[in-house]
Amino acid sequence: MTERNGHRPYRCPVEVRWGDSDRLGHVNNAKVVEYLQEGRIKFFRSELPARDAVVLRKMDVEFLRPIKDSSAPIEVETTVLRLGTSSFTVRQTILDREGVVCAVADTVLVGFDPETDTSRPLTDEVRAVLDRHRAVTPTG
Repeated sequence: MTERNGHRPYRCPVEVRWGDSDRLGHVNNAKVVEYLQEGRIKFFRSELPARDAVVLRKMDVEFLRPIKDSSAPIEVETTVLRLGTSSFTVRQTILDREGVVCAVADTVLVGFDPETDTSRPLTDEVRAVLDRHRAVTPTG
């Protein structure tokens, strides 16, 4: 995804660890979900101005190509697809060392108040950061 009008994806490296593979030499699907989580945590820690709590509501993962030890280093790209009042949807793409897409996930996250265990609206500050990483739809 290309940068346009200040909108850009967040990218970070994630290590493929020795014990992540199954007997076929493929990274286990549960580990792929961990890679996505690691990418989201790095995004939040790097980009969000405050440590506002969010919880995962829904995740849909499409496994497109096996990740192997030889796929490393992998990169997780995170973009914001939708930005609502109290929730947002991110699309994460896992790319192998050659830039080939191995997995794509859409995840819905909700602003959360840990004192009341209820959802809460996203702050303007958080919304501004998320908007900078919003996916740009190609025109024409």
